Amino acid sequence: MHKRIWSVLATALGLFVASTSGLAAYPEKPIQLIVPYGAGGSTDLLARAIATVAPKYFPQPVVVVNKGGGGGIPGRVEVVRAKPDGYTLLFGWGSGEDLVVPHQRKLPYDLFTDLETVCRMSIHSIALAVPASSPYKSLGDLVKAGKSKEYLTASVSTKGASVDVTFLLFGKAAGIKVTTIPGAGGADAITKLVGGHVDFGGGHPSEILPHMKAGRLRALAVALENRDGAIPDVPTFKEQGYDVVTAGSVKGVAAPKGTPPEVIAYLEKKFKEISEDAEFKKIMGDLGQPVDYMNAADYKVWFKKSYDQFGALYKTLGIETK
Repeated sequence: MHKRIWSVLATALGLFVASTSGLAAYPEKPIQLIVPYGAGGSTDLLARAIATVAPKYFPQPVVVVNKGGGGGIPGRVEVVRAKPDGYTLLFGWGSGEDLVVPHQRKLPYDLFTDLETVCRMSIHSIALAVPASSPYKSLGDLVKAGKSKEYLTASVSTKGASVDVTFLLFGKAAGIKVTTIPGAGGADAITKLVGGHVDFGGGHPSEILPHMKAGRLRALAVALENRDGAIPDVPTFKEQGYDVVTAGSVKGVAAPKGTPPEVIAYLEKKFKEISEDAEFKKIMGDLGQPVDYMNAADYKVWFKKSYDQFGALYKTLGIETK
């Protein structure tokens, strides 16, 4: 009997030593941050900001790898199929391809079971803006105009995406009709807005901030619960009496299903340290991106709530899905 007990204890101790020694060795090689978009976008720039300060916190390099194309899905598939050892991570977990696109079409993986949540690093608001030459100086002015016209036009990057949904929700909350005009992407939508071809438009602060600084655009509202740190002088929709709160461009980190819990915990801790780093905050401020860290447990809850919200909005707003 005693021999059996000692045998069980020895086995358990061996497993404990093996697991802790494995964690102690991690990471033994560079960690890849897979950005499922091309270089130069807001997700890519944030990933590179992380890579810049990562040597202070990781014993191995954090390398940004762009896997653009296919609407952001192929890059995600690559992470889903990667070995779950903590060396291949998805950056941008929680963007529109995760919160919005699954309501439009079936994905080649299961959103909630094929990836392990690590953390959230940032979330952009969706900001409503008008050209600097616009007669609308406030959101109230815009709503008043909408009530006197058949409809207002709004430029958006893509039909059915988060900005489109947000502007349609604003129209419903304000009791006005909004007709969204899809462009060939975010840059095209902003060009239409700056050129005065629509009544309003907008996007993420990093997209409109340069135009705000140059005096070409004026932001009237942001669609978060609280103001966006990148444009703190711009009030929320809720502050102005309209219940419009949606997730913007979310920058989270995920790992393939089956990644050891201790590795997830290690990564979660290190990314938190990076989020508190003064140099990182400075880079983020220069990029016009807020730092808004959230740990894995809290982010999972937030993610599911936001995902469900977009699903409900699709039904409420009558947006067609395939």
